[in-house]
Amino acid sequence: MTDFLIIGGGIAGISAAARLSELGSVTVLEAESALAHHASGRSAALYEPRYGAPAVVELSLASEDHFRAAENILSPRGLMIVAKPDQKDDFDSDVRDMQMTRCSFDEARAIVPILNRDTVAMAAFADHAWDIDTDLLLQGFAREAKSRGAQIVTGARVTAIAKGTDGWIVSTGAGEFTGTLLINAAGAWVDQVATMAGIRPLGFIPNRRSMARIPAPGGHDISRWPMLFGAGEAWYAKPDAGALIVSPAEEDPQVPHDAWADDMVLAEGLARYEEMVTEPVTRLISNWAGLRTFSPDRVLVIGRDARDPSFFWLAGQGGYGFQTCPAASRLAADLIGGAPTALSLGLVAALNPARFG
Repeated sequence: MTDFLIIGGGIAGISAAARLSELGSVTVLEAESALAHHASGRSAALYEPRYGAPAVVELSLASEDHFRAAENILSPRGLMIVAKPDQKDDFDSDVRDMQMTRCSFDEARAIVPILNRDTVAMAAFADHAWDIDTDLLLQGFAREAKSRGAQIVTGARVTAIAKGTDGWIVSTGAGEFTGTLLINAAGAWVDQVATMAGIRPLGFIPNRRSMARIPAPGGHDISRWPMLFGAGEAWYAKPDAGALIVSPAEEDPQVPHDAWADDMVLAEGLARYEEMVTEPVTRLISNWAGLRTFSPDRVLVIGRDARDPSFFWLAGQGGYGFQTCPAASRLAADLIGGAPTALSLGLVAALNPARFG
């Protein structure tokens, strides 16, 4: 029997495995044939610590030391927001929340030369945004966990969960596993896992987000362009390996599944992007989608279940899993190990599943 049995091999589960391996034996169960197959493998991969609800921002800022200490995890990207004349309220809110600096159209176009003078009425820029090498981060946590004896099992889709006298019994396609503490880091499937375990679900909602990869607009060298947001996150675009990823930034509720892009939603998002630039989208290289799963209040859930303390929630990362994982996984280990946390008591309470009753 393992001390800590983690369901979910995305960034939440793997980072928790690394931290918990300091405290005891760890087994991670991942349903797919490789780690980070779902949301973690389809992330926009940006560290912008001022992006999200206040509790998310606090977790993100608390993660910065880990990112800075790890070699080659972060690389400069920057962030720009552009808006039409009728988007002033959303623009002002974004600039305030993310502590950006307003700039003229000419200043913005000097950075991103395809901006459309006829539609871009407002722009703002910030340099406090960085690309995350998500694979390097994930594999670093996995290596750390394995170096202390953690077992990471792929192809282990959970089919049944039972509570025995000594702990949890989890049946999977790769066999049966037992553990004293069950950590639910199953992404879009967290409520399903809870139900299987006889734990009351908390009401998580997976939301689809579609993405398209297009050629570099106009043949430009876009490697140094910032990530672009439409005001109010109506769309976004980000350079990636010589191409541009464009998303309609939709949040369409879904049942948990291996998501795919919605063609109509993708077309609408690309049209919103095209409206703000001078280079049309002539072809798609590829497209995909992921599920960003939120709790009812859109804040992560980290803590023991209010009714069964042998069941631990590590869920509701939404679109913030990578940028919060260093602090989130450390908090999980501190709560489980009974160690004092460096995070504020207010934040710990804001993340506690007991807030849902």
